[in-house]
Amino acid sequence: MHNWFECKVSFEKMMENGMQKKVTEPYLVDALSFTEAEARIIEEMRPFITGEFTVTDIKRVRLSELFFNENGDRFYRIKVFFITLDEKSGAEKKTGAAMMAQASTLKEALAVLEEGMKGTLADYTIASIAETNIMDVFPFTAEGGVKEKSEEELIAEQKQ
Repeated sequence: MHNWFECKVSFEKMMENGMQKKVTEPYLVDALSFTEAEARIIEEMRPFITGEFTVTDIKRVRLSELFFNENGDRFYRIKVFFITLDEKSGAEKKTGAAMMAQASTLKEALAVLEEGMKGTLADYTIASIAETNIMDVFPFTAEGGVKEKSEEELIAEQKQ
């Protein structure tokens, strides 16, 4: 079971025109608590941001499934309804679930979802697909939650 947290990180970013601009970007982190989510996003972002940065917001995000696709550069939020039959009344019951797919286009997001749902025996319908502004996703890794640093990264840190 994953606990996803959306962490907003604020920092000075070098724009394509060479100007510095303060931006706030959302990232998705798999963590056990708000405290761990903050520690993980700081650890993940430190190598990529020069200068100061702040974690301005952390909120829990309920996702029943996240489908990765290394060709994708965006993340799409997909609302799915699982359809079950109430045995007593015979009525159809819809249960909503939020999912996310990594893709480059909306059409590709649908394909990634359908590929990921292939083994599902339950009937489902897709209610909506929308592009999110999530910049990147950091799933939990077996090495204590944060990826191991390479020897080069450790040497670079010691020189600072």
